[in-house]
Amino acid sequence: MFMSISTTGSAENPATDLGFLLHKHPGKVQRFTTSHGEAHVFYPEAGDEACTAALLLDIDPIALVRKGRGNGKGRGGSPDFALAQYVNDRPYAASSLLAVALRTVFRSAMKGACPARPELPGQTRPLRIELPAVPANGAGEGGGPAMVARLFEPLGWRVEATAIPLDEAFPEWGESRYVRIALSSESVRLADALQQLYVLLPVLDGAKHYWVAPDEVDKLLAAGEGWLAAHPERALIARRYLSRRWSLTRAAMERLELARLAEADDREVEEIDNAVDDRPEEESAETADAAETAETAETAETAEIGERREPRPPSLAEQRRAAILAALGETGAARVADLGCGQGELIGELLKDARFTDILGVDVSARALQAANRKLRLERLPERHAARVTLAQGALTYTDARLKGYDAAVLCEVIEHLDLPRLPALEYTVFGAARPKAVVVTTPNVEYNVRWESLPAGSVRHADHRFEWSRTEFRAWAEKVAAAYGYTVELRPVGPEDEEVGAPTQLALFRSGSGTDRTITATTAATTTAANTTTTTTATPEGGGLR
Repeated sequence: MFMSISTTGSAENPATDLGFLLHKHPGKVQRFTTSHGEAHVFYPEAGDEACTAALLLDIDPIALVRKGRGNGKGRGGSPDFALAQYVNDRPYAASSLLAVALRTVFRSAMKGACPARPELPGQTRPLRIELPAVPANGAGEGGGPAMVARLFEPLGWRVEATAIPLDEAFPEWGESRYVRIALSSESVRLADALQQLYVLLPVLDGAKHYWVAPDEVDKLLAAGEGWLAAHPERALIARRYLSRRWSLTRAAMERLELARLAEADDREVEEIDNAVDDRPEEESAETADAAETAETAETAETAEIGERREPRPPSLAEQRRAAILAALGETGAARVADLGCGQGELIGELLKDARFTDILGVDVSARALQAANRKLRLERLPERHAARVTLAQGALTYTDARLKGYDAAVLCEVIEHLDLPRLPALEYTVFGAARPKAVVVTTPNVEYNVRWESLPAGSVRHADHRFEWSRTEFRAWAEKVAAAYGYTVELRPVGPEDEEVGAPTQLALFRSGSGTDRTITATTAATTTAANTTTTTTATPEGGGLR
């Protein structure tokens, strides 16, 4: 099994700097022991203008069989082993054995570490990597030279891939499943090239010489950092790298999607995968609900002994969900998208109502979706009920074809988790691109915060809230969005109303309208009176909106 890495240079920038990057001296032949044989590193050519490092992996077929993967049994086993344990292509064709050898021999180079010349790893230089025999098994996924191009070209490589005939003396026999590969680039760093080979060689082969355990997901994501999340064939790569173990592939794809969304937003993954609090549930409950529970407990403690206690009043979260269900009922919606569904509390309520026949839950957090799946117990529901629910990962600041065609969309306590500059992107995604017939939005009323005794003055209700609006601010935003996208909107209070500060939650029900004059209706508590009032204003379209 053979691979070569070549580069060019000059007297000022000698090609032999490749030795520093690989941590292997060009003047020596070095030998390394691997679990299935020996690896040799040597330099067929080493000069200022051209330098080539070669890796020769000498596989011991006996050791391979004794390691327990030589019989071809189990997931990920190569079909070659099923035919012959001792006579097969493993010693000659680049596969996961070579990938493991790369990690063993060039571990420091793959990390981009070079203490002797720390400036070198961050530089790009002309690279040419040659692999004389690589299995490119399609297994129904389009193998051969085409697969090589699909995997490497998006990463900045010029690909030369030639199918090797079964026998050159008998061309009529056709081509083998092996490909001769040469990769060239001036823009790929050596460390990235080695990481890409570590992942993509087993992907091309479609098999591994060892059992694929859950920690392989971590290895895949670590080696794919910076390039895999944006790769157009990331699903194919994850599936084949993990030997088609579907549970591991699903976990990898969820984490890759989260990484892609975080990179697109220029944020850390932890910043957007925060829908599930790592603290114990009793510590992470919403402050408002905690305060409400405390008030209920205090009332119960002061009740006379023997006096029958009244049923616990519904929490604010329960009242909020009830208000949303009532609003959805008014619209006659059957297909509902819960955008920012979190752990699926609202979806659980929608499932109880037969009127809602198609329910989509979308959240950017993979952990939240996993929690929702557990709480909803979709796998235990009757098939006709489980089929009503679809959970999908996605960011609401990017247009998504999956959101189109729904009768109604719900943004329950979602908008306040976005930075204000990102809010217009969400507005366009929901109101401009998806365009459901109705949209229900709820958000905290910041004026009510003074009524929560346990909430410090000036604080927001949740650590992740980027803002909290007053009734006037929310109304202005709702009117602006309705005018821009052709909706009417009705504002409603949710929860106990206070004469001075209103209700703790505010709800907006948007309905798609028509015409140039769009009427905005607001049913809300007046700022200085206790009575509910209904006001009607006419909003002027803002120059055709953002479309």
